[in-house]
Amino acid sequence: MTSAPTSRTRQRIRVRSKRDTAGDLLGLLPDPEHALAWVRDGSGLVGWGEAARLEVSGPDRFAQADKWWREFVSHLDVDDELGVPGSGPVAFVSMAFADEPGDSVLIVPEVVVGRRNGEQWITTIGASDPAPNVAPLSRPSTVRYANGQLPVTQYREAVRSAVARMRAGELDKVVLAHDLVAVTDRRLDQRFVLQGLARRYPECWAYAVDGLVGATPELLLRRTGSVVDSRVLAGTTWPHDGVSDEELAAALMSSEKNLEEHDYAITSLAETLRPYCTTMSVEGPSVLRLPNVSHLSSDVIGELSSSTSLLHLGEAVHPTAAVGGTPRLDATTLISQLEGMDRGRYAGPVGWIDGNGDGELGIALRCAQISGSTARLFAGCGLVADSDPDIEVQEAHAKMRPMREALEGL
Repeated sequence: MTSAPTSRTRQRIRVRSKRDTAGDLLGLLPDPEHALAWVRDGSGLVGWGEAARLEVSGPDRFAQADKWWREFVSHLDVDDELGVPGSGPVAFVSMAFADEPGDSVLIVPEVVVGRRNGEQWITTIGASDPAPNVAPLSRPSTVRYANGQLPVTQYREAVRSAVARMRAGELDKVVLAHDLVAVTDRRLDQRFVLQGLARRYPECWAYAVDGLVGATPELLLRRTGSVVDSRVLAGTTWPHDGVSDEELAAALMSSEKNLEEHDYAITSLAETLRPYCTTMSVEGPSVLRLPNVSHLSSDVIGELSSSTSLLHLGEAVHPTAAVGGTPRLDATTLISQLEGMDRGRYAGPVGWIDGNGDGELGIALRCAQISGSTARLFAGCGLVADSDPDIEVQEAHAKMRPMREALEGL
């Protein structure tokens, strides 16, 4: 269901972007519960306030969101001193993983502060206070955990069933996830969680959109003019006692199971993106090391043949085999059957888009949906025919670690 634009979106709204000397981006966020952010290693975008909002669901959610955004931008008076991706009007984006259920959202902040390639700017959209009072940061004293919709024991059985189906030749790969509920002694400050994630995982994109807060290592798509690129991750290992980082990386690069999983992810992205590109190249795989896990990583870079918008491209490639599986339809059907839970916006595209159709969409991984004093955490693993259910449970536990540490303030 699409929400009707507010009366302000039917009038011509003034948008002004000017150079600024912003401090730490995440430190500028004023509100504990309505953070908007997309930040990596100190650069990116943060926002606050709400000039306009769209909520949409269903199989045509990307097309509806793209149409709404184009119409919204067409009614703006824009004064942009910089003219770089992320200046001018911006919407923060978080799309549902599945066609049904799940709601997607686009939020246009009243204020955006950005940093890119050494340039800093502030954008105001409509009448707003660009420098509101920043509420003090708060942290929980206690965090208690409880089973989510799919507890670990049921997740292990779901993995076992999926492996049996793949060994029977029904499909090549599927990605299954499970959830965990955290309850704290006070309403969660999203900024506290964001800052903890950004500090420990500077290689990842720390994000927050409408209560979905996380740090993803995976860039689904970046569109900059005629260039589109993606960082694909699939194939994972994690620290083991007595094993060096170099040994872990070498084992990952020689693992037939992980290389197979990675190849499915690269192939699915390249095949769906290629029709939109005149040229395309793939660089990798290499090993991306993070504090909790290491991934096989490859970069896909293409030259677009037309001015296709980021949201249209996102619709084409989502879900890749990195979060869905291969073949896509068989995998998403099996996910629905075996998980039996609503992923919401977990594993869906998350990021931002500007008035030119440029922007960045990551995959919403290593995240939690936060509401009041409750956070619902998610983690998933890519499965192929020779996956071991016990090992996959261990991998999912390792992938939960970033959010648990952020909640607990470690």
